[in-house]
Amino acid sequence: MKSSKHIVRLLLPIVFFYVMLFFAFEEDKIFWYLYTFTILVGVSITILYETIKDELPTWKYLIFGIGYGTITYGIIRLGYIILNSVNDDISKSVAKFLASYGPLNIWHYLLLIIIIVVGEELFWRGFVQQQLKRILSPMLAILVTSVLFALSIAISGFIPGVIAALVVGLILGMLYEWKKSMPLIIVTHEVFILLLFLILPFS
Repeated sequence: MKSSKHIVRLLLPIVFFYVMLFFAFEEDKIFWYLYTFTILVGVSITILYETIKDELPTWKYLIFGIGYGTITYGIIRLGYIILNSVNDDISKSVAKFLASYGPLNIWHYLLLIIIIVVGEELFWRGFVQQQLKRILSPMLAILVTSVLFALSIAISGFIPGVIAALVVGLILGMLYEWKKSMPLIIVTHEVFILLLFLILPFS
């Protein structure tokens, strides 16, 4: 009985997340508002059911986060270069996706940096991954969480984004399991996003 309640507690938020993303990707004009709302619900669920880990001092998670974020960006950038050399349509697919769902103004960037990045880590690594660890080994929980995270992008039909989300999810999931620091993976994700969209964008 306890196990069944645990599975329901895990599945319901994930289903909610996917349903909301389906509607968000269907209408790009309200994407940012609907996705932000979905993320805030995810954060609330995490706060209700999980304890957020923070086992690193501030200076360490800041320095390590900048380093790991830069490495993560480098890995994704290298993957983009390789895929683009094999298939010219990759760059067109990226440009099309960003034109519809990418940050276009200061409001979008503020939502992305202050709410969305933080919320994604709290929900996927802080809630889903920890819930899965109760029924799976840590490495398998990281893998399943990363696949679920990537599937949230798959709803948009943006395949390069699915691959990138899977890789980034694995990196962040392993970092959280290794260092036990939510601020670390949030800083890592923030640095990755800043490099990806503002400092060294792909196009």
